[in-house]
Amino acid sequence: MGLVRMVWPRLSVAAMGWALLVIPVAADAAKAAPPDETAHVYLLRGVLNIFSLGLDEIGEKLEAQGIRVTIANYLSWSSLADQAAAEYRSGRTKTIILVGHSSGATALPDMVARLDELGAPVKLAIGLDSVFHTSLAGHVGRYINYYVANGAGTPVAKTAQLRGELENVDVGNLGIGHLTIDKNEMMQQRVIGAIDAVVHGNSKRAAGRQLPGSEQSRAKRSSGTADASAADRR
Repeated sequence: MGLVRMVWPRLSVAAMGWALLVIPVAADAAKAAPPDETAHVYLLRGVLNIFSLGLDEIGEKLEAQGIRVTIANYLSWSSLADQAAAEYRSGRTKTIILVGHSSGATALPDMVARLDELGAPVKLAIGLDSVFHTSLAGHVGRYINYYVANGAGTPVAKTAQLRGELENVDVGNLGIGHLTIDKNEMMQQRVIGAIDAVVHGNSKRAAGRQLPGSEQSRAKRSSGTADASAADRR
């Protein structure tokens, strides 16, 4: 019994020490933000599914954050819009985000317009070098069109029916081409940063991924904006 009494205080002290080590970890875990399962990102590949594999890398990084992702060929944009609208109406999805490369970027304005017709507004859309002239209408919180002006890329035109913000950003002077824009690490960081800013409200993280100063100036000069209602910015 004497031996037990002598060992027990030592065990108690050791247990308290472990508890003090574990409690802060548990507290930190409690503070960690849970995955946002109400956001859904749709990534549209271009022709043949072999030239837009950078979207797969972006999708993997987003899924690692707990963000739901669907990757498909641009030809599926209409059925994907129906799916996204159904999820939005059910309440399962509250934030719809679109990203497209090449022909996938060309399809984005049509998908935005279709979702608007279905009553499911797009919070963010990002196009990566559409090679066909497109125009934007409908309800979209923010539309960013990265294009290679010294290649085949084109800016997106705004229409009077646009309700939201449109930015055309020429990235041609960064040594980025049509087949590499989706795979370029800096561009992937820009895309993910913009998505994080919408999904997590992580403006600091997005701000840390700004384009070089000259590109920011070019973006401001080439961006077209439409009046956004208070609802667009919520």
